[in-house]
Amino acid sequence: MVDRTAARLQDVAERAGVSLATASRMLGDPTYGGRAGLRERVMAAAEALGYRPNPHARALATSTSSNVGLVVHDVRDAYFAHLSGGAIGVAERHDLLVSMVCTYRDPHRELEYVERLAAQRVRAIILTGTSFRDRSHAAQMTERLEAYQAAGGSVVSVSRGRSVGHMVEIDNVGGMRQLAHALVEQGHESFAMIAGSSRLLTVQDRVKGFKLGLKDHGIELGHDDILTTEMSREGGVAGAELISHRRRRPTCIVGVADVVAIGAISWLHAHGFDVPGDISVAGFGGIPAAIDSVPPLTTFELPLEHIGQTAMELALRPPSPRHMVEMTGELRMRESTRDPRS
Repeated sequence: MVDRTAARLQDVAERAGVSLATASRMLGDPTYGGRAGLRERVMAAAEALGYRPNPHARALATSTSSNVGLVVHDVRDAYFAHLSGGAIGVAERHDLLVSMVCTYRDPHRELEYVERLAAQRVRAIILTGTSFRDRSHAAQMTERLEAYQAAGGSVVSVSRGRSVGHMVEIDNVGGMRQLAHALVEQGHESFAMIAGSSRLLTVQDRVKGFKLGLKDHGIELGHDDILTTEMSREGGVAGAELISHRRRRPTCIVGVADVVAIGAISWLHAHGFDVPGDISVAGFGGIPAAIDSVPPLTTFELPLEHIGQTAMELALRPPSPRHMVEMTGELRMRESTRDPRS
């Protein structure tokens, strides 16, 4: 006898030999076509297993739910704190509850949290952190997000690299390219970049943009000029120390994020270096601490709260049609950089 209380959507997908997302679509959307024969296989598997969709759970995943999942890398990082603040402000105006989780840039933790939020039937899942250069992880995330969206949930990514849901795309390449142009025009010709892990697409894009900007002026950023550290204040500290021991120091250090650049300034000051007298430092992101840094930090400033607001507003839209919003920022030249020839 078939146990009609134990069958899950995953069981149906496995029996029919289809993905979880396909099974969810076939069972949840009568108008969804798909390849010939797939619907019959899925329906036959559901009947054989005694699977019955839970209409109450489906309702919770749509407009009747008052909960939104917000996935960030690290809420202690001011970048994500201010972005989250913008998102939460919009949620409060719509009387929504926000459940925030931190992945700490761990792809396995990100996948786990997405699964747990989907199981809780939140109305939407907003992924504010960068996606990863990991094909296996990307495939698993796509499958989970497609199944969640097919069940009525809404997905928003504040990053490129995901094919499911709405997207807020930040112009990391263009912003870093502008920063590179400004620093070269200021008089700099030698650089070191303190970057995070290249498995993060945001890091990849920012490094690419800076290299393109230098190349526009005939300057090459060598492999040894890019230091891989944690994308944190501690990473900036470690990078500045390594750069200080070079026989030929660059005239400018660029942090892949403001928090990295501020960490570098802190170490340089503590060890007798004058910024920008001995070496200039620039960042990227526009966190409020950038203007309070001593000296105030040159950076490409992103509208972080507005990005968070836009992400939450997209989360309130139906999953289809897909919306993509591009965001850029403004260059802020401040006292942490100056012409090295002066």
